[in-house]
Amino acid sequence: MMNRNFNRRKKFIFFLPVAVLIAAVLGYVVMFLWNWILPEVAHAGKLTYWQALGLLVLCRLLFGNFKKGGHDGHNGFRERARAMRDKWETMDDEERIKFKEEYKRRCGGWGHHRNKE
Repeated sequence: MMNRNFNRRKKFIFFLPVAVLIAAVLGYVVMFLWNWILPEVAHAGKLTYWQALGLLVLCRLLFGNFKKGGHDGHNGFRERARAMRDKWETMDDEERIKFKEEYKRRCGGWGHHRNKE
């Protein structure tokens, strides 16, 4: 148990400077891109480093929500695709034919565009 806690502490001590370095680099990237593009294109003012870092955090809060994308069940598309694949594998031939017919009726079939009449 003690060894496990030591590994966690070791990882945290390594992760903290790496996270700070990544945040610093991303802040400078946002500042550089903003100051390079937007003052000319949109007549926006220039950003300081701290404003760029604040903008980065704000965008992350509004759009990213500080969650890991695609991990721990947060990616609904993969879950639905896996469920559909499992359902398809448990279908017999008759059920698959009925499914394909219903899909064609609703969506126009696989790989074919609907004929517009």
